[in-house]
Amino acid sequence: MYIKAVVAMSLNGFITNGSDPDVTKWTSAEDKAHFKASKAESNLIVMGKNTYLAMRKSMVLDDKTLRVVLVRDLSEFLDDTVEGKLEFSNLESLQLVEWLEELGHNEMLLAGGSYIYSSFLEAGLVDELLVTIEPVVFESGTPLFSSLKSTQNFKLASSKQLNSDGTLLLSYKPVSKF
Repeated sequence: MYIKAVVAMSLNGFITNGSDPDVTKWTSAEDKAHFKASKAESNLIVMGKNTYLAMRKSMVLDDKTLRVVLVRDLSEFLDDTVEGKLEFSNLESLQLVEWLEELGHNEMLLAGGSYIYSSFLEAGLVDELLVTIEPVVFESGTPLFSSLKSTQNFKLASSKQLNSDGTLLLSYKPVSKF
């Protein structure tokens, strides 16, 4: 399965402003357009609990896209489940990928957060990391990778300036994937 992780972060490496997980409050219109286009190209989107909670009110479910939210306690989200559209799982990253491949999926958009990015990267599952760097610095926040246990090497595949403020879109691939 080809796994593309998409993330927006501040200049100082945070994917949240303080404890607020809603990135739409500080990301540029260009990043929002990039994320919307990435979602439109995907029929499988995987995210963590906090990302889901931040996006829940604006999330529009459709028949062509399966959204999977990784949580520890499945019972917490029983009422939110919409079979085939919005499902919840407590599987580890590798087990989740195997299950989704059995369902016929061959591409995944990984949409956060920090623990999810870390666990998929640590398992060697990320094929591409699309990072939007917004020209803002936060006093505190959640780092992009919160729980890596080993060094990961990447190579820049492409870069693009998205606006006159200096918002950058960088595409990285793990060195092992080249």
